[in-house]
Amino acid sequence: MSNTIHDMGGMHGFGKVETEPNEPPFHEPWEGRVLAMQRAMGFTGLWTIDAGRASMEVLPPLTYLATSYYQRWFLGLEKRVVEHGLVGVDEIAAGHSLHPAAPLPRKLTVADVGKTQTRGNFERPAAVHARFKPGDRVRTKNINPTTHTRLPRYARDKEGIVEEIRGCHVYPDTAAIGQGEQPQWLYTVVFSGRELWGDDADPSIKVSIEAFEPYLSPA
Repeated sequence: MSNTIHDMGGMHGFGKVETEPNEPPFHEPWEGRVLAMQRAMGFTGLWTIDAGRASMEVLPPLTYLATSYYQRWFLGLEKRVVEHGLVGVDEIAAGHSLHPAAPLPRKLTVADVGKTQTRGNFERPAAVHARFKPGDRVRTKNINPTTHTRLPRYARDKEGIVEEIRGCHVYPDTAAIGQGEQPQWLYTVVFSGRELWGDDADPSIKVSIEAFEPYLSPA
């Protein structure tokens, strides 16, 4: 979702980021199990990585803020398996199976486990030439979609400079909601801190984001 609590970039009141020296991959065994379930269910091909992100973005704000990283992953996965008919809400409440689940397009086998660790490749052939080139001044659009987007709130309706063309990739905004890959050109766009945060920002700060072509207009 475009304007839900997950989009925290530039928001005040959360305090500084606290780092943990020598932080382990998991703080509790259940976190590793959540990661394993995510990988296993992703292998079925029932949803895209963007649909997975979107399922966490729709968590109620108080739930989102009160839960940890892997708790959000778990709640998003729970939402997806219910939506796809793999588990019923009644079964979650009961803690065991109550009725047959929808069939899976493919199942994870022992021989396939290694494949779950392979990062996906989302670059695709381009149907048209890139509209922008390095050095072009662009302005991000002031969009407020009700579904998933990768353009953060703080960088909307802002002027920046294209630094690099990153190729043509699956468009998350459509892939998240079942409207296909619709590949789009992806750019690194650099903004000044003052463009993003106003005159009180440190003038030496620059921020870059990866922005898809539909987010951009010539400045």
